[in-house]
Amino acid sequence: MKIRDWDQNLKVRLFGESLMNLTFWMFFPFLTIYFTEEFGTGLAGTLLIVSQVFSAIANLLGGYYADRFGRKKMMVLSSFGQGIAFLFFGFANSPWFDSALVAFICFSVSGVFGSLYYPASQAMIADVVDEKNRSHVFAVFYTSVNISVVVGPVIGGIFFAHYRFELLVFAALSCLVLGILLVRYTRETAPLFANGHPQKEKKWYSSLVEQAQSYQVIIKDKIFMLFIFAGILVAQTYMQLDLILPVYTKKAFDEADFFNLIHFTGEQLFGFILSENGLIVALFSVAATKWMARYRERDVFVLSSLLYAVSIYLFGVWISSFGFIFSMLLFSLGELVVTGIQQNFVSKLSPPDMRAQYFAAASLRYTLGRTIAPISIPLAGMIGYKGTFAVLAVLAVASAGMYIVMFRQYEKRRLSGT
Repeated sequence: MKIRDWDQNLKVRLFGESLMNLTFWMFFPFLTIYFTEEFGTGLAGTLLIVSQVFSAIANLLGGYYADRFGRKKMMVLSSFGQGIAFLFFGFANSPWFDSALVAFICFSVSGVFGSLYYPASQAMIADVVDEKNRSHVFAVFYTSVNISVVVGPVIGGIFFAHYRFELLVFAALSCLVLGILLVRYTRETAPLFANGHPQKEKKWYSSLVEQAQSYQVIIKDKIFMLFIFAGILVAQTYMQLDLILPVYTKKAFDEADFFNLIHFTGEQLFGFILSENGLIVALFSVAATKWMARYRERDVFVLSSLLYAVSIYLFGVWISSFGFIFSMLLFSLGELVVTGIQQNFVSKLSPPDMRAQYFAAASLRYTLGRTIAPISIPLAGMIGYKGTFAVLAVLAVASAGMYIVMFRQYEKRRLSGT
């Protein structure tokens, strides 16, 4: 399915989200170092956990309201909310005012709005794309994100230290531009609205009761809950990409060289392997999704977890520039093989009228994973980086075992037709 054949909603979003993601990745990889330097390792880790708790709650709310009140409405609200949060974030790093605490609050608020956006955006893709082409479309959007991961940190490495205010204002403007594009050029795709039956106004407590009942149905889906728990376990590895890895790389390398050809500082080496990850995923996501579609989903999920396990362990024991570059190659392959397929798997499990809620619940793999992941920072202070990476590897292996159990249950359900 070529992009020119896409629904207009998706074309508009691909452009607007690409711009927003590019500006976001200009500063996001450097925030852990920034907050660690401002607050200290222990407090920074605790604050990041608290921030992710709010994002996890917002994520579930976003899924419910996207199903009940519309995908477009939630995405527009989220875009403008993020834009305003980034404006204040920039103000907290401006020539007139400097406050790390205010900056952290604004970062947390932007994370809440980002969590509101995600389930609606994923559900909209499933609304307008047939099942056969969904993995491909999800992979294209994922590729656009990873192009930003390649280009953004390179630009951000130049501007973040000395032009942070301007950078954050630019990020705010990109969010506002996305919001305007969504308002003017997209339509509602939620089934209730598409069928001409918008949700009736209800009292606030009725809405909360209905929401609790909706998610109760999801919680009773044992296969889906295994999917979430396995995802949370493996998330402890790839979430370290912007948590423990930048701090560890900076401490592990005062200087590094690659076969005496290229010389790095620790920060430059991290920027290089981050760009390596983004470049690999950006170049090969679509092709890998087509390739992996030939294999059983179970094998793809298990392979991904095992690749993450090996790569994160090697980061702790192979301390050289070549070792880090090779470890990131394996890390990127773990990400690459499951791109697109996991989102399509969620769409297959979810009823159309609860699609956004299923995507919201599925993204708990990321939000709860990110909530727990900052524990690695104080843990490294207690047992060392090598021990911490070994623990993370064990969690990834455990997720592979859980995927095997999940697919056994899934096959039983599919064969029984329930």
